[in-house]
Order: sequence, then C-alpha cells, then structure tokens
Amino acid sequence: MDNNSIKILFIADIIGKPGLKVIKNSLLTLKKIYSIDLCIANGENGAAGKGLTSEIANEYFRHGIDVITSGNHIFENYKIHRQLEINNKILRPSNYPKGVIGKGSLVYSLSGEIKIGIINIQGRTFMFNIDCPFRTVSEEISKIKEITPLIIIDFHAEATAEKMAMGWYLDGRVSAVIGTHTHVQTADEQILPKGTAYITDAGMTGPFDSVIGMKKQIAIKRFLYQTPMRYQPADSDLKFSGVIIAVNKDSGKAVNIKRLSLSADEQGKIINYAR
Repeated sequence: MDNNSIKILFIADIIGKPGLKVIKNSLLTLKKIYSIDLCIANGENGAAGKGLTSEIANEYFRHGIDVITSGNHIFENYKIHRQLEINNKILRPSNYPKGVIGKGSLVYSLSGEIKIGIINIQGRTFMFNIDCPFRTVSEEISKIKEITPLIIIDFHAEATAEKMAMGWYLDGRVSAVIGTHTHVQTADEQILPKGTAYITDAGMTGPFDSVIGMKKQIAIKRFLYQTPMRYQPADSDLKFSGVIIAVNKDSGKAVNIKRLSLSADEQGKIINYAR
C-alpha cells in the first residue's frame, strides 16, 4: 500500500438494534486501529430490520459513520422521509425515477481538500424494475469526475451476475464497486485490471444466529406456509462485516481491498480486531 492513499471503511448492511449495538461499542475503536479516513455504511435495515428512522441515522453519525447508503427498503419507514429531503449524507438509490425524494449521490469533503464521490444505485433483477442502474450511474460518474477521481459505488442488488456485470462495466471509471443487499458476504474481493476494487456482497453487521439477520423460526414459517409474517431481527452471535479499501488520492485507483468479518460479544464489542 502506498503512502499516498486514503482508507475507506464500508460497513455491510446494519441489522436493527443488534447491529446498532456493534456500531456503538466498536466502530470508533475499529476506525482507530485501521486508520480509517472515511466510513460509509448501508443503513436501510436499521429500524427493526427494515427501513430507517432519523433517530437511528443520528446514532450512526454520532458513533462514527460519515455517510449512510441504502436500497429497496429505505422508503418503508415514513420517519426517514424528511431526512432524505434535508440531509445529503443519507442516500437513496440514484436510479429511482425523477421526482422521488432524496438524493442518490454526494461529494464528501475530507480534511486536506480531498473529495470523494459516493453513489448509491439499485439493481433490477428480482427487484423493483426502476430506472436503468447502468445508464444512471454513468451519468452520475460523469458529473462527479469533474470534481474528483475518487468514487465509491454501493450497488444494492440481488443477482450476482448483475453485480459482477456492474463491476466490469465500471472498471477503471470508479475506485470501488461494493455489492450490498443479500446479507451474505462473498469471498471474491479483488482489484479489477483497470484499478477498481470489487466485492459482490459486503455481508451484514448484526446477528448471525439468524436467517440473514431475522429470527429463524419466522423466516422458516414464511417459506413453509407462504403467508405474510412480520420479520423480527434476531439478537445473538453478533458480528461486524464490511470491507476496507485503500485508494490512491491522485489517480482514484484502488490499491488494496480487505474483507472484514469480526465477531463481537453480547454488548457488541468486537472480540478480535484481526489485522
């Protein structure tokens, strides 16, 4: 890793109160240990596993998260709608149709006049058929490139093929393409040939004694009976998941990507900060 790089921590989908507990009790220490310059987190599952509220968002910001990205659940809790209008550090997918509240990208300023573009987009395969993520992200990149070459993408999508296609489509044009949404961390982190860091899915932060963060018996009954049941977050076997990406300040090319999966105790304190 060169000395002219910055380190960006991306926290995988935070699940309900258990995930918030990990953030409260571990994030500031983790940022110090890994010398993190910018922290981004997908927060659309903060409110009981589905949606987000302004109170929870404020807790994220208070404990060290700089920018919150999201996905298909961001509009499900009306308590966040006002914040989407006034707080540009809470993003919704940029490829929602024109006129939808909120913003899908921003340019974040670090100390030393370093600027980092962050774009949130959503896939369409097995999800809502909103505007094209490929064309939309190209338009957003063109705008941000006029300001900075450092650009991080949260691609919130279901299908592995769609995420991989996006990674190759954007190779050399952005610093990183980070997949979210499935809550299952993949082991394919890599630097693509033209300098873009990529991972299909960063995973989740929260209770792993679960079905993607939710109580197992409720999830099983939904599949058995095919009837609506309200999901509830699980509460045990807490873990912190995400990736750390090092990016060259001048070129915007990624120089390293490190996948994190760290166990935490019942209070949410990480047990072993693996280096």
